[in-house]
Amino acid sequence: MSTVMTTSTTTSAPPTRPATQPSEGSSSGSRSSRRGAGAESPSILATGVLVLGALYCLIPIVWVLFAASKSADELFSTFTFAPSTHLFQNLQDLFAYRDGLFLRWAGNTALYAIGGALVSTLVSAAAGYGLAMFDFRGKKLFFNLILAGVLVPAVILAVPQYLLFAQAGLANTYWAVFLPSILNPYGIYLARIYAGASIPREMIEAARTDGAGELRIFTRFAVPMMMPGLVTVFLFQFVGIWNNYMLPYIMLGDDSLFPITVGLSTLMNQGASQPAMYTTVITGALVSILPLIALFLLLQRYWQSDLTGGAVKG
Repeated sequence: MSTVMTTSTTTSAPPTRPATQPSEGSSSGSRSSRRGAGAESPSILATGVLVLGALYCLIPIVWVLFAASKSADELFSTFTFAPSTHLFQNLQDLFAYRDGLFLRWAGNTALYAIGGALVSTLVSAAAGYGLAMFDFRGKKLFFNLILAGVLVPAVILAVPQYLLFAQAGLANTYWAVFLPSILNPYGIYLARIYAGASIPREMIEAARTDGAGELRIFTRFAVPMMMPGLVTVFLFQFVGIWNNYMLPYIMLGDDSLFPITVGLSTLMNQGASQPAMYTTVITGALVSILPLIALFLLLQRYWQSDLTGGAVKG
């Protein structure tokens, strides 16, 4: 009896697993840890590239800030990124130059940029909405011409535009800078892409069935849905007009009509004979970028949140 019990106990015992064979849990854990380690290196590399890009963009701004705080003698004799205490004096000299001519330039720039960007955004919205929602003969050809206009640098058109405005008697006026900025091919392209992605055609057809006119559909339904894209168009056009140099330089001869870019360029040319003007130019450059930073920070929250919320169609 004892022999039988011993035999049955021995045969029913489960076979032991070799000590050298790894378990499934440990192998999957090691594979996941290797994948996690491999995923960290691209993330660190991407972060490093972004940090380098941020430094590349921010270092000139930091230099302008430090240089605007120096006197004319300190500008070329002290360390580049060493701040000084003459910022407020330089600001006073800038705003007092020729009885506040810089403020006149700033007002001209705001007029060109705000007015031109608003009208250009409205034109881009209407054109983009029409290209996205309507079918008509020559639509593809017209859109291809707009794409071709995106590829043409604006500086190439400056001289022909000057000749046209000179023939019309509009050269050396506000209109010479304002009118060319209204039509923006890239803005029309962006508006067309965003309208096609964010506006459901079913909603447009339902509004037409209810008797709404095309203008009401565009203003009451299409524009609110396109608003995140239109904010982007406005921002791009505003920055482009604010930083535009070649067009107003060719179109304008009266310095009272100059924007900041052309005005600071004239002051820069005087720096060869009057080195003290360099600090005035640098201080003016610092003041000129503050509205751009403020506008971007103001629109960024609205832009990002609404762009995320309107990204899903339907």
